[in-house]
Amino acid sequence: MLKWFITWAVRKEYTKQDYILRYKVKFKILQKPVIFLTKEELLKVNIDFDKDKSVETLRELVRFKTVSYNDAKKEDNKEFSKLVKALPKLYPDVFKKCSLKLSSERGLLFLWEGKSHDAPSVMMAHYDVVPVNEESWDKPPFEAILEDGVVWGRGTLDTKTGLWAMLQAAEELAEADYVPKRDIYFFSACTEETGGAGADTVSQVLQQRGIRFSLVLDEGGAVVENVFPGVKGACALVGIAEKGLMNVEYTCLSKGGHASAPKPKTPVDTLAKACVKVVKNPFKSHLSAPVAKMFDTLGRHSTFVYRMIFSNLWLFKPVLDMICKKSGGELNALMRTTVAFTQMSGSKAANVIPPEATMVSNMRLNPMDTMDSAVEYIKNTVNNDNIEISVIDGMNPSRVSELDCEAYNKVATAVASTWKGCIVSPYLMVQCSDSRHYGRISDKVYRFSAMDLTSEERATIHGNNERIRIQAVNKTVEFYIRLIKQC
Repeated sequence: MLKWFITWAVRKEYTKQDYILRYKVKFKILQKPVIFLTKEELLKVNIDFDKDKSVETLRELVRFKTVSYNDAKKEDNKEFSKLVKALPKLYPDVFKKCSLKLSSERGLLFLWEGKSHDAPSVMMAHYDVVPVNEESWDKPPFEAILEDGVVWGRGTLDTKTGLWAMLQAAEELAEADYVPKRDIYFFSACTEETGGAGADTVSQVLQQRGIRFSLVLDEGGAVVENVFPGVKGACALVGIAEKGLMNVEYTCLSKGGHASAPKPKTPVDTLAKACVKVVKNPFKSHLSAPVAKMFDTLGRHSTFVYRMIFSNLWLFKPVLDMICKKSGGELNALMRTTVAFTQMSGSKAANVIPPEATMVSNMRLNPMDTMDSAVEYIKNTVNNDNIEISVIDGMNPSRVSELDCEAYNKVATAVASTWKGCIVSPYLMVQCSDSRHYGRISDKVYRFSAMDLTSEERATIHGNNERIRIQAVNKTVEFYIRLIKQC
């Protein structure tokens, strides 16, 4: 007969007597762990800087219309150049202490030499932004209006605040003649929103130079509330991997004809049925390593029922799958490869049967799937030889980063000491970022946007009325100062 135990979470910083308590019960129930921080001195440090002046610097960056498009001809190159030229004035001490190299893709790569050249770190944030529909905004998107303690503008969340904060933190420290323990790189691309080659090109150059990073930090999770079942407190989600991406096109041909006498199956009919089949037959759920770590961490802080579910997934996985399917959104995306049909085209006239109809789905691949396995599943599900299914573009899921290591502990400590009382947890990032290219030169790539965001603020990312509270951005600088001091 199997014996199940109630256990405390075991982490290497715990004392021996905190390790394990065992009781004979039917189910294993995750208990809330006692958290011990290994860098108490960092927790006690009061981070002080000129907050009003730094906010004005952020507003300057937001005013540059660095909008990237899939069609590069639509971009205003002058705006990108103006931002780059403004940086020495905005961050004079950074430019005194750091060397700056520009890639052919307008990427910014700073090197701040430390006392040692071994085990360098790199911190990343792109400075291009997505297009805006200005008529739908309550405030002009590129005027960086400051009102009632809130800065409005495209890029305030994604991710000019990240670029501003890491350089602002470096500026504060460099002005005080601080020298990092090891080399620190700062990288910012202007092609992230279009999946451009900026970060890929730079990471290849760094690889050719033999550089291996001991820590990579890019955009990703944030400090959020009410995102995990049964957990009411603030959670800081640090991505240790990201899902893959694939755009798939479905094409159906016909001889066309007049719509007044349609044959039984038009191309649009056929594609519509294929769409319904795929939607009604979602990919199977997979408990990948990043998601399992997240459930294990956050499950300990959840209610009794959820603790029981997350600690006994061998029994309750069907229940969890049902919860995920019902809730949809990010929780469901964590568990499976998702398919979202986003485009469809047919005839150019309302009374003409199209000789060709197409539709496109955007897919985000679970770490346990690949592009090849996903295409095979789609083809088997559609099961129609009259539909040609082809991959437009895509990439496989990223490698999963190390968790039980000094690099993750540095990030977690900086988070916990900035947002005291929040739960720091690994998670799987369902979007894509430039950091995926750095998996070739580091197994310690983490994805965390150092901001505490409300659900309302998160909804403005890539949407209308993007904005951020001054209180939140000040914490972002504080986080980077704490992290840099550990690197």
